[in-house]
Parts: sequence; structure tokens; C-alpha cells
Amino acid sequence: DGTGVSTSLSSLISTDYGKSFHDISHRINNTFIREEFGVSVGPGSSVILTADIPVVEHRGGVIFTSTDAGATFKFIQLPFHLAQPITYHFLNPDYLVALSIEGSLWLSLDFGAKWTKVHDGVHSFSWGDLVLKRTKDLGKTFTTIHEDIYSFGYIGAFLFFSVMEDPRSPRVMYFSSDQGNTFSRALLPSASTEQFYSILDGDEDMLFMHVDNPGDTFFGTMYTSDDRGILFSKSLERHLFDGQRKSDFTNITSLRGVYLTNKLDEDGRIRSVISFNRGGTWRQLNKPKNVDCGEQVTKCNLHIHGEHSRNNRIVPMLALSEPTAIGLVIAHGTVGDSLSSSQHPDVFVSSDGGYNWRGTLRGPHHYSILDSGALIVAVEAQREGQVKTIKFSTDEGQCWKSYNFTDQPFFFAGLASEPGTKAMNVSVWGFRPEEDGQPMWVTVTIDFQSLITRECNANDYEEWLAHSTDESDTERDGCVLGVKETYRRLKKQSVCRNGRGFVVSKRQSPCLCTREDYLCDYGYYRHVNTSDCVRQSSSANKTLELCLNGEEDELLTAGYRKVPSDRCEGGFSPQLAVQTVIRPCGVKTSPGPPARSSSPVTHFDTPVSRFVALISQYLQMFMTPVYRFSNLQIQDDDNGITADLESATSSNGAACQQDSDDVRVI
Repeated sequence: DGTGVSTSLSSLISTDYGKSFHDISHRINNTFIREEFGVSVGPGSSVILTADIPVVEHRGGVIFTSTDAGATFKFIQLPFHLAQPITYHFLNPDYLVALSIEGSLWLSLDFGAKWTKVHDGVHSFSWGDLVLKRTKDLGKTFTTIHEDIYSFGYIGAFLFFSVMEDPRSPRVMYFSSDQGNTFSRALLPSASTEQFYSILDGDEDMLFMHVDNPGDTFFGTMYTSDDRGILFSKSLERHLFDGQRKSDFTNITSLRGVYLTNKLDEDGRIRSVISFNRGGTWRQLNKPKNVDCGEQVTKCNLHIHGEHSRNNRIVPMLALSEPTAIGLVIAHGTVGDSLSSSQHPDVFVSSDGGYNWRGTLRGPHHYSILDSGALIVAVEAQREGQVKTIKFSTDEGQCWKSYNFTDQPFFFAGLASEPGTKAMNVSVWGFRPEEDGQPMWVTVTIDFQSLITRECNANDYEEWLAHSTDESDTERDGCVLGVKETYRRLKKQSVCRNGRGFVVSKRQSPCLCTREDYLCDYGYYRHVNTSDCVRQSSSANKTLELCLNGEEDELLTAGYRKVPSDRCEGGFSPQLAVQTVIRPCGVKTSPGPPARSSSPVTHFDTPVSRFVALISQYLQMFMTPVYRFSNLQIQDDDNGITADLESATSSNGAACQQDSDDVRVI
């Protein structure tokens, strides 16, 4: 009934796959068993029952353990109250790990008879091995790559792991771009046990890496890698990564090279920044022309809500973009000096990959892209009210029309469309309360082919130069990552269907290289308001060295490193030179016996980066964040919208947005 109290007077057990049950209540002193995680079944015949007892009246919980599938039980008084089910070791059922309601991690090596506290402030955990092994023959033989592994993962073309050679020493990262044949140490700041690494994004060419700042700062530094995952350069300081390990980092997939994220400035406010050259430079978002700022605002920009806001139930959806809908971005945001929840989040649309934006819908919405961007649909996010209307736009959010898809409104639960944006139908699903009080689930599928009947022809398309910001400079306008890209895309005023056969068409031409096609190399940084790379003062008199394929190389550099995947030709070309110094370093794969590790060492998992960590500090359990988010409120509601959004309004019927300063956001 949701109270966590067992309503059954008996505890029953079956040993014949449910054909018959036997009452075992007398074996556990007729104790009530917890409803949500009262029974934990382990390897073999191990069973643990968790008693349902009041927390305020007892210093610790009670469990009953059995090693004979429930034939007999042993009473054990715990020194703590369980917050979740006890976790068995995957090889030895005597090894148990448990998390208390205070966030303390406890370890038992004798099937629960004795417990030892491992650490306080733990967020999550899991069992795991400390040895990284590799197999090429489907598990017949194994090669040991490295021991003392703290975390391991794979993204894009890169394999990676972090190593903690001593429990008191900082962790370091190793990467491989050749499927694990060789690993080289990444030139990144080391991380202590109270810090973490997080790989934000990666592909065949490069990685985005977040390195946590020391202390409870809720921010860190973002780095970008070279194409080997070895040299990392500083991309963005004070990158927001909150106490719940949530990052707002977003890859805008509708335009090459565009990334969006939020940073925590020194004044404690959160502000959005965007990069159009894969993290080479970042800048704030332009204010939409059809939205005004308040009179007291001195600096006015658009700020986008990300995962941090969705986790705190400020918005129902993240920014949305699709590779087939070129340049189209839909996102929730606010206009002002910083990101704020004192303003209702509205929906904003960009048609050029984030360079320019316009306000398009008032209040939070669920939205989806259909027909390769020719159609956008949206349903207003209702916290308590029922829905019966869907809004749709055929001109990238300039005009919206409303369509009543049902005569019987229902409580909204989700908006679903076919993956890939090729379809023209969308399903709205939710539930409608019945007379007996039980909800009846409802799904309504809307096929927009019956509303938009004309197929697009050649006259409905136009050529569009991506990243165009200065038409007077015909040589450099549109040059990003070394190339110009001209797309064939649908005109905004064309009301027609792209269809399932639509294929993105583009022309590419190379550009002359400039300093903007280069990142600052390891040990260098971009000087303020210039594109020049300057040597960091902390390394001005030091020899820069890197470990590559087991040999230590001395890095002689002019301070510039070409952005991975940049295809510029000619023009600016800094002088680069590398002198090899033969000294052993790093790590290579080495033959080892085909063995399995059964080390009873606990690893802890950080949920954002999917790292396996030994100690994961829960930074926000017993403290107040040091930054301001304009009084963010966490509400426990089904639709994920805060209470102050109840008064949000939206358009009814038809309404249009023109690219004019005179038109207000609807």
C-alpha cells in the first residue's frame, strides 16, 4: 500500500517452482518482512530476509540469514538500517555489501554475522574485479592488461581505464586507440579519491573529458583530446557538474561541431555556453530577437535548461536535435543574466544550429521532430490537467496550429514517435480514470499524412550555407573545422512532406587554415580575446613529456594542435617537432594465464560517467549547494514539472512567429 509495511500475517516459501507453499513464519519469530526489499536471494542456497521494524525505535535493523534455502534461519541485529537490498559478491556469497540510510557503506565477510563500516557519504556501489583482461578468442584465453584498475570503459574508437596504484595516490587515465594493443597515459590532471573523471562524449576522432575540481565545488574543467586520446587541452573552466553527478553537456547533432553546456560562474550563477568548433572556443547564446529581458537585466542572453534542470524537475525534456533535420534545435530556456527557475521555462527554436534563436511556445512542453524536420509537434506539459490537443508547426516553429486528437481528455504520460524522424505519425499516451478509480491506459496515434498531403518537389528546397555569420567575407564565411558545407534543405514557407526517401544532401569545400582550426597544445592556453596560444606559467620552465606506446617522448611544440577531424588546407601552419627520448613508461598488454580474479574488493559506480570507482562521495546528501539556481524546487510529481509552472500558458488555435523585433513570444 506504499507504506512499506507488510500486510501479510504469514511468510511463505516454495521449493517446487510455486506448485506449493509452506508457512515459515515460526522460523523467523513471526516477524514482519519488508515489502520493497524484504527478500534477497543470493548464489546457491543463500537467502536473506529483512525485517520491517520502525527506524526511530531501533538503532539498527534486523535480518534473518539462511544457507539452506530457508529451511533454517539465523537472527542478526545490524548496527545500521538498510537503505536498499544487501548485495552479494558474485562468486562468494559470504561476502556482503550494504548501504545504510545515512549513506554509509558496510562490509561483511561472514554472511552477515559481523559488519565493518567501509566509508561514509557513499552514493552508489557495486562488486567488481581490479584486474583488466582481454580476450580475442571468445574467452578461451585471457591477456592481463593492467592491475589496480579503478574504472574501465569504451566510447567511440577509444578504450580507457583509470589506475590507482596505491589507495592513497591519485588516479591517472590510460587510453588506447588501437583496440587495446597499446595503452598510453593521458596528459590530464590526476584525480584524488574525492574527485572523478567523466567522459562526456566521444567518437572516432576525439574525446570530451570532465575532470572534477577538488572539494565540494560542483564544477570542474572540460578537456578535449587529440585523435589518440593522449594529449588533452583545456576547453572550458568551471564546467557545471552538480552534486548528483549530472552534466548539461549536449551534442547538437543537427550541425557538425556544435556542443552546448552550462557553466557555474564565480558569482554562483549558471550560464549557458555554446561551441561551434568542437570545444575550441565557447561563447554565450544570443538573445532571441522576439523576447525581451527585464528592465533590471544588464547582460541579456538565452540560457538553456539541461539534465541538471530535468533532474530537479524544472523541465520535462532536454534539448532536441536530429542529424536529418539540419540546423534544427528545440530546447527549454529562459532569457536573462543567468539560468533561472523564477521565470517559467519556455520553448525556443534555432534553425541554424544554435547561432540564432526565437521564442516559440510559452511554458514547458513535450516535443518531437517528424518528417526530417519538416514537422514539429508539441504537447503542453500539464502537472494536473488533462490533455486533448496537440500543436504542430510546418515552418520550424514560426507558426503553430492546434489539433484536437480526442473528445475525451486524459492525463498525459508520454509522446512517442518512430526513431529517425522519418515518420509522420506520433503517439500520445496516458491514462484516464475510470468509475472504479482504476486508471485505464490510452494511446492515440496521429497520422499527419492526412493533414499534410502534398509531396515536396524541387521548388520547395533551397541551398543553405551552414555556420554562415559574415556574408561580407566570402572566403571565410561558413568555414568551421576546415570546410564549408552547403546543404539542400526545405524552405520554411513550404508546407509539404519530405517523405521516407528524403536524404540529406550537401556540398563540401576546404578552407585555408587559420589559428581557429587549432586547439592550444598541452601546457598552453588561449589568451583572452585572441586566438593565440600562450605557454602556461606553471610549465614555462619545464620540459613537456608524454608517454606514447611504452616510450617517453619529449614534446617540442609551438603550442598549437589541429582540431581532430578539421580538414583545412594551406594557410597557417605552426612548426611542430617531437624528439623521442627512449625511456620505459606507460603500459602495454602482456601475456598472462587464463585466470579469473575473485578479489573481494568493492568498486563503486558513478552513474553519469559509468565509471567503476572505489569510493564515490555523495556530495549533496548533507549539504546545501554553494551556487544559486534562483531557488530551484524539487517536486515529486508524475509529470516532472514544478508547482510554480502551473500557471504557464500556451497558444490556442493558430499563432505565428515572424522574424521581427516587434513580435512577442507567445
